[in-house]
Amino acid sequence: MIDVIVPIEQEGTQAVVRAWLKKVGDRVEVNDPLVELETDKVAVEVPAPAAGVLKEILLDTDAEAVPGAVLARIDIGAASSEESARPERSRGAGARTPQGRPSTSLGTSEDEALGANGNGRRALDPELRLSPAVKRALIQHDIDPTLLQGTGRDGRITRADVDRAVDEATRVRPVEGVIPSPSGLASHSVPHDRMRLRIAENMLNSVTTAPHVTAVFEADFSAIMAHRARHKDAFAKKGVKLTYTAYLVAAAAEAMKVAPAINSRWHADRLEIFDDINIGVGTALGEKGLIVPVLAKVQTLSLKGIAAGLDELIEKARAEKLTSQDVKGGTFTISNHGVSGSLFASPIIIPQPQSAILGVGKLEKRVVVREVGGVDTIQIRPMAYVSLTIDHRVVDGHQTNTWLSRFVEVLEGWPLD
Repeated sequence: MIDVIVPIEQEGTQAVVRAWLKKVGDRVEVNDPLVELETDKVAVEVPAPAAGVLKEILLDTDAEAVPGAVLARIDIGAASSEESARPERSRGAGARTPQGRPSTSLGTSEDEALGANGNGRRALDPELRLSPAVKRALIQHDIDPTLLQGTGRDGRITRADVDRAVDEATRVRPVEGVIPSPSGLASHSVPHDRMRLRIAENMLNSVTTAPHVTAVFEADFSAIMAHRARHKDAFAKKGVKLTYTAYLVAAAAEAMKVAPAINSRWHADRLEIFDDINIGVGTALGEKGLIVPVLAKVQTLSLKGIAAGLDELIEKARAEKLTSQDVKGGTFTISNHGVSGSLFASPIIIPQPQSAILGVGKLEKRVVVREVGGVDTIQIRPMAYVSLTIDHRVVDGHQTNTWLSRFVEVLEGWPLD
């Protein structure tokens, strides 16, 4: 027997079993996805450590998965239940499946294993040509794919189609009449999902642990807008999307040079100042919450390298393909809350155990006063509020304002070429 272990290094406060991708009795090969774990930050597939038969599942769906705990056991010498029951004959390319349909490139055994997990759920039709993400979602929520209307190419079912079906099935609708509540008002209840509960725990932990203080500056985006307008097409030809966030990341890394303690971690007996600048960028997932992929060693990257790295991470985040490596090791975070219309937010909660977080508000045209040739002039400029929320145990107002001054200086002085 070989034990399947919960990874020791997991990014997030707590992991739970999200969905089993194989059932007891299934044949598995080395590195076959066995089970999906979920933390507040990322969903991670745990692969089979050896080839054999899944003999026992010890942690079922929704069970807490403590690092090092045994998830399941694989019998490396046994034959699967399907192999044992199968007649001793080989299948040719045109052989029929047990349902009487030609087998497809997806593989009948894989689809049957994904579709029946030991809880009486029906097998997924291999001819539906479902992606792995869609299969996992259908299994997790026990949805019959034949009842869904696919909106993908050629009518294929997409993950968005499954999410809509789940939302429709779980939406709480008020019943007729007034529903009494402790407040005396009509209401209905919506259960918290796991991600929202983990976010709540993290937020409470942060404000309980660290005294938050916020400083606010205003930044003129004229220089970086001009640079982006000149260079974005050249970046695009190289397959790189040049966004304003790339400039924010680059300017933040530069500002660390004048106030290194911003890139640090508080310990009871010391301050740990990091040599590498690993910047997390808050990425909204709609109603599913927020995730923070991390771009590592920003101080070593050019603007093009930063833009390319961010583009890849954000695409993976929105496609739910982030790995644990993509969200770990952050030393500083940027919250670009202005993309949803917010001018200013305070305090923006610091992700523990970091020491600070940058907030960037909505970019909009404002009337400002600028001196030209010794004369004050009234101009219209693209402006945004930028804030730095700090752990007041770590730094004071002097370091905070020094950091923000340099950050704004870099943005406003960005060279055109």
